[in-house]
This record gives sequence, C-alpha cells and structure tokens, in this order.
Amino acid sequence: MTIKIPRKISRRRFLSTAAATGAGAWGTIAMPYLSRAADRPQVSHGVQSGDVSADGGVIWARADRPSQMLVEVATTESFGNARILPPVAALPESDFTAKMLLENLPAGQDIFYRVQFRDLSHTGVSSEPVVGRFRTAPADRRDVSFVWGGDVAGQGWGINPDDGGMRTFATMRKHRPDFLIHSGDTIYADSVFSSEVKLPDGKIWKNVMIPEKAKVAETLDEFRAAHKYNFLDDNVRAFNAEVPIFVQWDDHEVTNNWSASKQLPAAYKERNIALLAARAGRAFHEMYPMRESIVEPGRVYRTLNYGPHLDVFMLDERSYRGPNGPNLQTAYGPDSYFIGPDQLAWLKRALVNSRATWKVIASDMPLSLIVYDDAASKKGSEAFAQGDGPPRGRELEIADLLRFMKSAAITNTVWLTADVHYTAAHYYNPDKAQFQEFEPFWEFVSGPLHAGTFGPGDLDNTFGPEVRYFKAPAPDQQNAPPSAGMQFFGHVTIEGASGQMTVTLRDRADVALWSTTLDPKPG
Repeated sequence: MTIKIPRKISRRRFLSTAAATGAGAWGTIAMPYLSRAADRPQVSHGVQSGDVSADGGVIWARADRPSQMLVEVATTESFGNARILPPVAALPESDFTAKMLLENLPAGQDIFYRVQFRDLSHTGVSSEPVVGRFRTAPADRRDVSFVWGGDVAGQGWGINPDDGGMRTFATMRKHRPDFLIHSGDTIYADSVFSSEVKLPDGKIWKNVMIPEKAKVAETLDEFRAAHKYNFLDDNVRAFNAEVPIFVQWDDHEVTNNWSASKQLPAAYKERNIALLAARAGRAFHEMYPMRESIVEPGRVYRTLNYGPHLDVFMLDERSYRGPNGPNLQTAYGPDSYFIGPDQLAWLKRALVNSRATWKVIASDMPLSLIVYDDAASKKGSEAFAQGDGPPRGRELEIADLLRFMKSAAITNTVWLTADVHYTAAHYYNPDKAQFQEFEPFWEFVSGPLHAGTFGPGDLDNTFGPEVRYFKAPAPDQQNAPPSAGMQFFGHVTIEGASGQMTVTLRDRADVALWSTTLDPKPG
C-alpha cells in the first residue's frame, strides 16, 4: 500500500498537516483496549524500514494473526502532531507481514514511525506499539554514511546468546549509518542447525533452535521461517528499527550455488529447483521493506537515489543467469547470461542518467574472485570469473559494461560486494588487465556479517585486479565461527562539502582494518 503525504512537503508543513488531519483516523481505536496480554496481537519480529529516498521509504512489520497494521508518522521522537495513516491488512497469505510506502516526506529529516496491529477478529484489541526511525536522503550536499555486508546465519552458525548473538549488527548500529546495503545471503535456507557445535578449542557453540532450521528449507513456510529466525536476534531487531536496509539476494536464499542446472543434494525431497526458487523469492519479498516493481513483480534490481552525492544500483545476479557450467563461451548468449541483457541495458541507462557524484554498484558477487560451482573438485563457475585470459562466458557482460562506461565518460563508480566470507580491497588497473577498455575503479568486499569465515580466493586477471588488502582465516581455520571474531563489514562516508568518499573495512569489534579516501573526478 502507498500512503502519500502532500507534495514537496517541508517539516513545518508536515507538522501542520498532521495536526489538521491526524486525529480520529482510527476512530475509537486510537488508544488500544488493554486486554490480557495473551489476547492481544503481537508485533512478532520487530519493525524495518528500507529503500529510503529523499521523500520517503518503505516500512515493514509482522503480526501473529490476521490484523490491520496501524501506523503513526512524526518528525520528532515525542510523536507530537503525529500523522495517523490508514490501516494496511496483515493476512495469512503474506504470513501476516505488512508493508507501507510513505511518500513525499521532508528531505534530510529524521522520521519516526510507530506501529501497532489491530486484531481483525476483535477490533477493540490492539498490540503494544513498536517504534522505528529512519532518515530521508538529503536534498543538498550533506555528509552521507552507510554500511554494507552480507552472509547471515550460514554454515550452521546461528544465534548464540552466550556469544552475544549477531554482534556485528550491534557494532554497525553504533556508527548510526544512514542505511545498510545488504549484499545478499540474507539467510542460508540450505544450512541445517545443530543445537550444539563443539569448537576446536573445546568450547561449545549453542544455537537458538526452531524446528524449521533442523532441515533444509523446501516449503514456503520453511523459507519464511529462515528469515524470521534472524529477526529473533536482539541485535538485528534493534538495528532494523533504526537503520534502513537496501537489500538484494544471492544463492543461499534458495540453496547453495543455485541456477537452472542445479543438481539438488539428497537432503531435498523437493527436486524442482524452479519451484524452490519461486517459493524462496516470495518469502524474500515478503520479509523485507523493498519498493516493489509494478512492471515486473518480484524484481530485485533497482536504483536507489540518496541525495546529490550518491546513487546506488542494486543488481540481481541470480534471477536471469544462465546455468552454471564451465563459463568459457566466446560469444554472448543465454548460456553466458549473468545479469542478462535486459538488466544490463537498464544499468547502462541508469548510469548515464545518474547525476550523483558517486555511483555505487551493489553486486551480490565479486567480479574477479573465482568461485567454483563444485568447490571440492574445483569445477564449474558460480560467479563471473573462471580463470586468467581474455573475457569469456559471463565476463563478456562485464567487458561490455566497462567499455560502455568508458565511452560514455561515466566516472566515480565503486563496486561493493560480499559472498566470499572475508574482507578485501581490489583495485582494477587496465594496465595489468587482459581486457583494457576501461577506466580504473575499486571493488570492496566485506562479510560475513554472521556466518563462517573462509578465504582468500584466487583472482582472475582478465580485468586486472590488484589486491590492496585482505583479511581471511588461515588454511587450517576455514569456516571459523563468529566467536573467532573474523566477522566483517564495510563503512562508507561521503563528505558533503568535498564529495570525498572514505571506505573503511571493519571487524565486529569495530577495529578499522584498512581504509582509503577517494577523490571524486569531475564528470
């Protein structure tokens, strides 16, 4: 549902409008009836906001029964002169989730929202309210700060209260970022939890357990449960209530390395990968506050404008790819699709039309790290890269894009990604590349946010990547648990006055591991 607030609204106009129209929108239900707690609806998994722009954003919450989501919006934490918005249904068909797109809010403003659920069977009964906040994008050249990372609850590492839960989210929250780019693997639908895992030092990792995480996800409800599991963590819920999310997906929202050619392991009773992907995609869209496409329902790729200094281009490297295989094609065609021709054309148009200082390309997979489809045999290609040499297979899309950006004089592009479960900084130098028709650029890798740590991976020299920094576990310490401390995120700041971008790679203890400052080129 879209809720519109009058156009080009200032904070003063927002407050006066709220005072004039807010009272009585919920009738006698504005103050909930105080029944016994067991009889009241619950806001079951906290609140979220996402896809925030200069004039609005999406808010999300979930109830525990058929309900109506009731929302108040204000520009102060006291909710003075709050605006009360029309209700939105939360029904079983969407697992009782509800979203609301707020539009035409004042730019560069802290927005506070308060959510309740009203029981559809007993309309005099409402939940306790839960409060969230977000900041709309600036209309002027103000400072911008955001974090990114991916990979949550993978490799059997779930919520361990003895280790403080998903602590990286608490660390990121301390920076008070404007938003999080979640680079995918928001869940590990194929990761099965045990209640206890013995660590190499003899200590015991203890997972919070739910029945659905004792097996791989196959049904729609099991995919939903994997997302809801992460929202059980106190750190995640506190983060979600304060920091908007710009989210994309990768493979583990469905299963490891999924594509049309995926051969499912024996743990799966459902053998149809397309059906699993459809169920997973529905659960993904239900569980996150995304702006949904009217043209292509379920679309993940989109442009998010965050003020004069920043546009973010969220890619989808799953939905349109060809089957995983050797990835050695010398001509572009369906077998070598990765983002696919339609998404590639969209990205070119969006980059040309961008007037932002910085163009951040949010990629759910790295450009030149070799990721095998079968890691044990080191066969097949899961990502873009497949080995040294000229562009082949999926690299043909990247070569085409880089050539286009150079010819169109598109400057100040930065790639952000996760996926490989360690952190790194890669500088792409055409003088070191097999394919040289591009301007130099940076790619930064950071993750996992809460999963096993691996790496480092091998780099393909096609586009000339130089490793300027990396941190990964030793070869005999692969799949290091979150308690080992090698959980990583990236922090980006853009200075309003100069437009300088500073990228810092951090760990969950908030140690600044490596940093660089980039000067914008005139464009």
